[in-house]
Amino acid sequence: MVYEKLKIFSWKFVTFSFFLVFLLPTAFVLVSLFGEYNDNWQHLIDYVITDYVFNSLYLILGVSFISLILGVGSAWLVTNYEFYFKNFLEWALILPLAVPPYILAYSFTGLFDSYGTINEILRIAFNLGDDVIIFPNVRNIFGAIIVFSFTLYPYIYLTARMAFINQSKSLIEAGKILGLNDFMVFIKLGIPLIRPAIVAGLALVIMETLSDFGAVEHFAVQTFTTGIFRTWFGMYDLNTAMQLSSFLLIFVAFFLFLERYERNKLSYSYSSSSFRKTRPQKLKGISNYLAFTFCFLPIFVGFILPILEISSWAIFYTSDNFFSDKFINSFLNTIYLGFLAAIFCTFFSLGLNFLKRFDKSILLSSTSFSLSLGYAVPGLVLAIGIIQFFSFLDNEIFKSFLNITLVGSVFGLLLAYVIKSYALANSAIESGFQRIDSSIDDVSRTLKKSKLGIMFRIHMPLLKTSIFTSILLVISEVIKELPATLILRPFNFDTLAVSTYLYAAEERMYEAAAPAMMIVLIGLVPIIFLSKIIRDSRPGK
Repeated sequence: MVYEKLKIFSWKFVTFSFFLVFLLPTAFVLVSLFGEYNDNWQHLIDYVITDYVFNSLYLILGVSFISLILGVGSAWLVTNYEFYFKNFLEWALILPLAVPPYILAYSFTGLFDSYGTINEILRIAFNLGDDVIIFPNVRNIFGAIIVFSFTLYPYIYLTARMAFINQSKSLIEAGKILGLNDFMVFIKLGIPLIRPAIVAGLALVIMETLSDFGAVEHFAVQTFTTGIFRTWFGMYDLNTAMQLSSFLLIFVAFFLFLERYERNKLSYSYSSSSFRKTRPQKLKGISNYLAFTFCFLPIFVGFILPILEISSWAIFYTSDNFFSDKFINSFLNTIYLGFLAAIFCTFFSLGLNFLKRFDKSILLSSTSFSLSLGYAVPGLVLAIGIIQFFSFLDNEIFKSFLNITLVGSVFGLLLAYVIKSYALANSAIESGFQRIDSSIDDVSRTLKKSKLGIMFRIHMPLLKTSIFTSILLVISEVIKELPATLILRPFNFDTLAVSTYLYAAEERMYEAAAPAMMIVLIGLVPIIFLSKIIRDSRPGK
C-alpha cells in the first residue's frame, strides 16, 4: 500500500515538473516585456510595426469571414438537406485539413502567378501573347486570406456540424410555423443556437492564422511572425524578437480568453423528451446544383487543386527526388521526431488522466488544462522561448557540471513538438477515459486490484483506439509544423516541412513537390479516421 502511494506521489511530482517545463519557455518570452527596449524598437515603430498590426488584423477579419461562410454554410447544408453526392461531401469537407497553409500557398502561386499553370493554359487556349496576364498578382494579403480560409475552414465545419446534428427537428419546425423560410431559419435559429461551437472553431482558425509563418512569408505579407523572424535573423536582436513575440502571445491569449468567455456565457438546451433528430430535406432542381457547388468548391480549392498541382510537379518533373538521400533523410527525421513526440504525449496524457479519475483536486485538473494551452502558443514564439530557456540552462547548469549543450540540439525540437501537440493527444485520451464507466474501477478495487493494475490490465485494453488516434494526431501535427522547426533544428537537420520551405524560398517549386506531397499523404491518415467519425454521426445512424 505504501509502495503504491509512493508511486502515485512520484507520478504527481513528475506531472508537476513537466508542467513547469511546459510553462518556462513561455514565461521567458513574457518576462522580456519588462526588460530594456533598445534602438531597434524605434526602427520598428517608425517603419513596420503598424504594418504588423494592421496586416494581422486584416488577415484575421478576412479569414474569419470567409471561413465562417464556408464552414457554417456547408455544415448546415449537409446536416439538413439531401443533394447530389451529399454522403461523400460531408466527410470530404475536412480533407483540406491535410494541406498545411504554406503548401496551398506554394501550389496557389504555381497555378495563378503571372506565368503560372492557369495563365499559361488560358494564353494557349485563346492564342494570347506571352505578355498577356489573365489573373493579377496573387502574392499579396488577399491571396493569403484565400489560402488560409480554404485550409482552415474545416475547424469551423467540424464544430458546427456536430452542433447542428444535436439540434432538434422541433426547433426548425417551430421556425417554419412562425413563417420563416429556410434561409431565415438558418440565420435566426440555426446559427444563434450553436454560437458556442462556432466560436470554438473560429478561435482555432484565428490562432492558426496568427501563428503561421510559411504562407505569409511566401506571399510577402508583413505580420508579427515574419517580423519576429526578420528581427532575429535580420537585425540579430533576440531580445527585441522576444518582445515582439510577447505581444503576439498576448494577442493570441486575448482570442483564447474570448473563446472561453463566449463558450461559458452561452448555453442553449432543450428537453430530451422533445428532442427529435433532424431528417434531411431533399433538394430539387437548381437548389440541388447550388448546394453541391457550394460544398464542393472549398474541397476543390483547398484539396483537389493543390494535390493535382503538386502531384504533377512530383511525378512528371522530379520523380527522382523521392529517392534522393536528402528526401529520405528528411522523411526519416520527421517520422523519428513525430513518433517520439507522439509516444511521450500519449503516455503522459494516459498517466495524467488516470490520476484524475482517483484524485479530483483542483491542482491536478488545472495542471491538465494548462498543459493543453500549449497548442495555442505560436510555434515561432515557442521556439524563441525554448532557446532562451535552454541558454539559461546551458550557461548556469549544464556547461558547468555536465558539459552538455541543449541549444541547437534535437531536444529543443522535441520539446516544442510535445508542448504544441499535447492538447491533441489529451483530447483523444480524455474522451477515451470518459467512455469508461467509473463502476469498472469500483469493481476492480473490490477484486483487490491495485490502481496501477487497473490502469494496465483494464484501462489500457479499453483505450487501444484512443491511444492509436492520439499517436496519429500528434505525428500528423509534427509533420506539418514549420516555424519552430525552422528555428530550433540542429545544423544540417531537415524535416519534410523545412525541405519544402527551403526549396520554395528559392523558387525551386518542382523540388519542393516531393516533400510537400509526402506531408499531405501522411496528413491524410488521421483525416480518414475523422471521416469515419463523421459518417457514424450522420443523422439516422
